[in-house]
Amino acid sequence: MEPPSSSSHVQPQDVTYRESSVFAESFPSSAFEDAPEVLVEDRRWRSYIAFPEKLVWRALAACTDYGKQPSSVVLSTDRVVKRLNGEHRGKHRPTNVLTFEPPPGIPGGDIILALETVVREAHKAGKPVSHHLAHLIVHGSLHLAGYDHHHAGEAREMEMLESRLLSRLGVPNPWKPRS
Repeated sequence: MEPPSSSSHVQPQDVTYRESSVFAESFPSSAFEDAPEVLVEDRRWRSYIAFPEKLVWRALAACTDYGKQPSSVVLSTDRVVKRLNGEHRGKHRPTNVLTFEPPPGIPGGDIILALETVVREAHKAGKPVSHHLAHLIVHGSLHLAGYDHHHAGEAREMEMLESRLLSRLGVPNPWKPRS
């Protein structure tokens, strides 16, 4: 992959929080029969989350009751996600998460996340980057399991399920307004 743009305005999160995060506790990839590959394409992810692989595995473990697990989770950049979003969805802008279904009969799928967008959204919402990333991994995993949010009823069902799964991780409901 190409190196990230040096013009990015992503700033590291508070190190004290990062080191004390609920996601920093040990969580072996062996919790899965076939652990998904976690690829950290940009080292800036580690300035927000000390052990992003552990966060990914914990978030996916929370979803094991709901179907498919991805073959890989790629922690990438806006630049890469923008290109993929344009190629596969005709939308020439970055998005926070892309989920790619595997070909029929093949297990898994791929979840790809855009660093700058994830960080920007987390900061705008006033929440830790680790919580937002966990939410997006759960969201992507549910898409692989067949859940969607194109209609109001589907969206409500998916939001309730995301909230329940995130509570297993100690992450507050992302759909509840902050007071």
